Amino acid sequence: MAIINNLAFLAFSGGGESSGGLLDVNPGLIIWTVITFVLLLVLLKKMAWGPILNSLNERETFIKDSLDKADQARIDAEKLLEENKANLAKAEEEAQKIIQQGREYSEKLKVQLLEESKAEAKKMIAEATSEIERKNQEAFNNLKDQVADIAVSAAEKIIRTNLDKEKQTKLVDEYLNDLNKN
Repeated sequence: MAIINNLAFLAFSGGGESSGGLLDVNPGLIIWTVITFVLLLVLLKKMAWGPILNSLNERETFIKDSLDKADQARIDAEKLLEENKANLAKAEEEAQKIIQQGREYSEKLKVQLLEESKAEAKKMIAEATSEIERKNQEAFNNLKDQVADIAVSAAEKIIRTNLDKEKQTKLVDEYLNDLNKN
């Protein structure tokens, strides 16, 4: 420390010489300026640069981590988007299948209803035909009875002498039955 004091004394005293102009070189001042600068650099390195560099390194690490997380989030978002697109396509495909099944079901139902309607119409026609046949047969039997009665009445008026009414009715019925057989 004594050396530093001596050097400081020489630098500030000018070495016993009178100070010159602004452009004069003063070796003591130069030495003290260099020593002060070096001491300041050492002091800054130990006290300020370490924390500043650590802070910068921490910030750089934080930024890298943030960028990595952002990239990972973007990748995850893209995967999720692709999954959503796949799910949407699958849902749309399912919807199309359901629509197609509905169409097929409605077509089957339509065919079934048409067949049932045709069967019902055939049944109604068959019932109507059998009813018409029954009515025709009934009308024919009624007509036959009336014709027999008329014929018997006419024959009774014509032939009152030989035959009675019962024999004439029997005779006409036999005749009409013979006509039905032919």
